[in-house]
Amino acid sequence: MKFILTILLLITQSYASMDKITSFEADFTQNIKDEKDKVLSYKGHVTAHKPQFAKWAYKTPVEKYIYISPFAITIVEPEIEQVIVRKIESNFNFFQLIKNAKEVAKDTYEANYKNTKFTIKKESDLIKSISYIDEFENNVTILFENQKQNHRIELKVFNPRYPLEYDIVRD
Repeated sequence: MKFILTILLLITQSYASMDKITSFEADFTQNIKDEKDKVLSYKGHVTAHKPQFAKWAYKTPVEKYIYISPFAITIVEPEIEQVIVRKIESNFNFFQLIKNAKEVAKDTYEANYKNTKFTIKKESDLIKSISYIDEFENNVTILFENQKQNHRIELKVFNPRYPLEYDIVRD
């Protein structure tokens, strides 16, 4: 879960000069490849806004929504009618991380956080992908399409929405 937050905030800052973006939105495909080269793919839509607001809407293979605010992560899982709310315990400044990302090749940047290297690739000044190795040694690549940045996003988009009858688990 820590890395989803990190990735999201990497996304929101990786455009053009790496520190000018105020919002980011895109369709995504997240591929996770394990040590046996088995690949699990997720598809959905991500919306993000400074300072640390995000919504990951996973559509396939399962429906799931992850809402990130400066203080909490809320995971809504409709298939099991459950909501998980976790406080964000890190004081890590994601925007500073991206601002400090280094260009290592044309349109390729690297950023490090907690012994994890994130590779950010751009194409035509838009983020094309972010990749890293997760805590389980899986190769994770998130590919973006239909990217938009620096457009108006109502902050109410980042308010978790779920039916009141869902079970709520607080971590």
